[in-house]
Amino acid sequence: MSSNQSSPGGQGSTLPPLTREIDLTPIQRKTARRSVAGSAIGNAIEWFDYGIYGYLAIYVSQLFFTFDGDSDSALPLILTFATFAVSFLVRPLGGVVLGPLGDRIGRQKVLIFTIIMISLSTAAIGLLPSFDSIGFAAPILLILLRMLQGFSAGGEYAGAAIFMSEHAPDDKRGFFGSFLEFGTLAGASAAAILCTTLAFIVGDDGMLEGWWRLPFLLTLPLGLVALWMRRHLSESETFVDDVKEPGEKQTAIGALVSLLKNYPLQVLKLFGFVILINVAFYLVLTYMPTYLSTTLDQSTAESTFSLVIIQLLMMAVIVPFGALSDRIGRKPQLIAASIGFTVFSVPAVMLIQTGSVIAQITGLGILGLFLVMIISTISSTLPALFPTAVRYSGFAIGYNISTAIFGGTAASANTWLIDQTGNVLIPGFYLAGAGLIGLISVLSFKETAGRSLRGNVIPGSDDSKRIAAGEHLVGKINK
Repeated sequence: MSSNQSSPGGQGSTLPPLTREIDLTPIQRKTARRSVAGSAIGNAIEWFDYGIYGYLAIYVSQLFFTFDGDSDSALPLILTFATFAVSFLVRPLGGVVLGPLGDRIGRQKVLIFTIIMISLSTAAIGLLPSFDSIGFAAPILLILLRMLQGFSAGGEYAGAAIFMSEHAPDDKRGFFGSFLEFGTLAGASAAAILCTTLAFIVGDDGMLEGWWRLPFLLTLPLGLVALWMRRHLSESETFVDDVKEPGEKQTAIGALVSLLKNYPLQVLKLFGFVILINVAFYLVLTYMPTYLSTTLDQSTAESTFSLVIIQLLMMAVIVPFGALSDRIGRKPQLIAASIGFTVFSVPAVMLIQTGSVIAQITGLGILGLFLVMIISTISSTLPALFPTAVRYSGFAIGYNISTAIFGGTAASANTWLIDQTGNVLIPGFYLAGAGLIGLISVLSFKETAGRSLRGNVIPGSDDSKRIAAGEHLVGKINK
């Protein structure tokens, strides 16, 4: 049906103007909900793992990187965050291996592997002896385990986002996709609450004596729950149909070459915007407790309290923001957030630095608002940059290379810059620069709200009834 044909829906139809035909595949509500839950719980565990390392960095630095006995030096903390960055440097390797593998053998199989690897490597950190017990073997083992985390994370987030997006109905992809990032915030919030509560109950001395291990060890039972859920998931019709097409199966190297040859601009666009995503996420939700502890001499419990409040507020609004992007489009929301980071990051950090609890929460709230506007749309926006046959490869490789360079180094770079310059507003300038890069990238995006990956609708919905009547469903946003 062409765009100038009338709808067969009859008089009184409220269909939007027809702009194009799309292929529609019915999906069950139960399948959509199960897919979202299976994707979100793994994502929650991944960010719980990364979160506890960031929140416990002040203790990890003293236990694993105080080589000369001088715990007051900035070096142990810098080395701790450098180890944090190591896992990110390995993520592109995970993306190169696991992304094409997910395009060939299926998203679900790779997601089962990633959740096993993340859970085991994180729990193993909780069993490591300290530097005082086994010397330099302690930080070396810590680095190796962080590398295992990074390799598996290289396939986890991209796979979860794609798995969810391919199961979601087209006109509600922002709504469904926001639950994946709800899992992100839930994991980060759980990490913050657990670490804060532990530090408050046992104190810094108690944490150093062994209580720091508990959050890492809890990953094992959480991983078992996620594994059980993912074993009961099925591949989307979008993926199943595409892998049946002749010539679509490729080796990992072949998929990588095809990706870089045929989709260089898509990879570049994703790379640029992910700079903002990761710098904002890791500075605001992971680095901030350490930043407050070192620049304002706050205790771990005090420095994490404000952040927990902000994360809970973000959880409350992330799904509405995802649904909003289905109505107004992804680009307006992403542009507004990028401008917000560019203009208001430095003033927000100035508020945080006043030391007032109210001002601190206000400053974090400003940054949290712009961040939630972005992350509520990630899993509905970025997978749409690539076709199904290379979607996992494109997302995983582009996302993880950008994350390795800018996300993993954000904390250590800011710690070093503050130590060298004495300027406590460095995080604000860092965020503003990332905001400008993100703005340039998102301006090049095509609007994808309401557009189809292959066209999924839920049986029984208004859209499926329209299809049954012989009508063609089109995107809510017309171009």
